[in-house]
Amino acid sequence: MERRIWSIEGNRQKLDGGALFGNAPRALWERWAAPDERNRIDLACRALLVREDTRTILFEAGIGAFFAPALRDRFGVQEGEHVLLRSLEAVGLTHADIDVVVLSHLHFDHAGGLLSAWTDSKTWAPELLFPKARFVVSRRNWERATSPHPRDRASFLPELNALLEASGRLELVEGDTSPTLGPDYRFHFSDGHTPGLMLTEIAASGGPIVFGSDLVPGRPWVHTSISMGYDRYAELVLDEKRALLDSLVARRGRVFFTHDAECAMAYVTRDESDRYGSTGGKPSFADVVA
Repeated sequence: MERRIWSIEGNRQKLDGGALFGNAPRALWERWAAPDERNRIDLACRALLVREDTRTILFEAGIGAFFAPALRDRFGVQEGEHVLLRSLEAVGLTHADIDVVVLSHLHFDHAGGLLSAWTDSKTWAPELLFPKARFVVSRRNWERATSPHPRDRASFLPELNALLEASGRLELVEGDTSPTLGPDYRFHFSDGHTPGLMLTEIAASGGPIVFGSDLVPGRPWVHTSISMGYDRYAELVLDEKRALLDSLVARRGRVFFTHDAECAMAYVTRDESDRYGSTGGKPSFADVVA
């Protein structure tokens, strides 16, 4: 079976650099990402599109455009329109053409793009897009999203949870494979950022591709000492990341980056000093045979 892949841009975002780099000092992280006057750095909210012979799969949906203007400013969303939908149109698709949406977790910057764009109508309410898609998410993250801890309650969207459940098209994953996706896709799980974070590995002729999500959201976070202030357990993140990166180095694997503003995918490297890095980075790609 031939499998072709695209990087699909969603709405971009700006967030506080200190929060995104945890205990790393600004003198270090600003070498990787220049902050603006509000100390915010540029972030992508990028999706991965996979087209097979008989179906089309979208990995995540980005932050979308469901926020009202005040919240859009608070969370640094850069565009008022739903950029993901425009990006799908650029490759000849609409959200109605997507057969499966795989969600690494249900934080709003990864799943908010499932919702329709905000309008100033007094009667506006978010609608669930992707009318025929099956939505695949881990059971543990679903349980966290529907019964969140006070520390991360603001990261989830109760209205989205209700719409997903009402759709009748929600698959909750417990093992390392999904009946919907089949054996060419398997999952790695991580709990350091959020319980049940689900990283999909895609079998590919050039080496496996892992959707890095918020365990490895961009090239700076390939460094094992770097974690985010948003993570639940920094030490666990570092251990989980090392295990994943070791596996990818051994198998000549790549990471797809959701949040790297300038790079969509790269190979993982490890030097003689046991330091991790990346090479062969692509800012974007389209219609590539996986």
